[in-house]
Amino acid sequence: MQISFLALVFEQTIRNPAECRGVGLHSGAPVALRILPAAAGTGIVFRRVDLEGFTVEANIHNLAKVSYATSLMKKGVLISTTEHLLSAFIGCGVDNAVVELDNLELPILDGSARPFVEMLSRAGLKQQRRRRTALRVTRDIEVRDGDKFIAIYPADSYSVEYTINFPRPIGRSSFNLELSGDSYAREIAPARTFGFRKDEQAMRNMGLVRGASLENCIVLSASGPENGPLRFADEFVRHKILDLIGDLALLGRRIIGRVVADRAGHAMHTALVQRLVRDHSLWEEIAEEEAPGQGSGALQPAAAMP
Repeated sequence: MQISFLALVFEQTIRNPAECRGVGLHSGAPVALRILPAAAGTGIVFRRVDLEGFTVEANIHNLAKVSYATSLMKKGVLISTTEHLLSAFIGCGVDNAVVELDNLELPILDGSARPFVEMLSRAGLKQQRRRRTALRVTRDIEVRDGDKFIAIYPADSYSVEYTINFPRPIGRSSFNLELSGDSYAREIAPARTFGFRKDEQAMRNMGLVRGASLENCIVLSASGPENGPLRFADEFVRHKILDLIGDLALLGRRIIGRVVADRAGHAMHTALVQRLVRDHSLWEEIAEEEAPGQGSGALQPAAAMP
């Protein structure tokens, strides 16, 4: 008889600092961002170095507005458009980090999470001595808004099934992902944010997309992308999964469950997180485990911390 042993998973931080510069998608403001290692148990913490180092923890209690991006606010201090970096942390298996920035909005870079994944890869990972815990969903949870919905069902791993239905030229599209190994880095991280040219002026009048360009988002006209080719034929739905993973990161730990979404968005993503936080009967906190040879992130950690 062959016995399969499960290995406990330990928290991770980055081995070396990583940094980049860019502009905010909505503010258009220049920003410098620096990711620093953090002690086990820290979680993800944003630090506004332009405001005397004021810190804002990346959790649902600090959720601000989620109309076109997921933003955090604490005592009036705003951290805007956090979802791409938070998504990369989950996809790469980074549990603890301090993110310094000198403006209110994270840089959009190329509109995907790939630049953040590449930064984390160059920085390297460091395994820590604290065991990683996960939130295992034990009961079905559904949030509905008309015919739109998002749900999590009990399962043995973290998977996402997402369906979108936008006007042409996007249309209806679905994608399934098992979040293990390097699946996030390969299948999700490169997918870019997108928008319709016909909506641009109205959004700018609302103070949005002031930093948007053909270099950092897919711009769609009636005939198709103005700045093709696409990285994936179904890049749009993959980007929605990218956003969803980042929004669910506000739980502060990985999920063990099957997430299913149909035409959801930031508001529904975070409504699901809020429901989970309010009702502890829906889940249990467990030590995360992995089967031999199955990593929990895209990067290979270095040796454990001394």
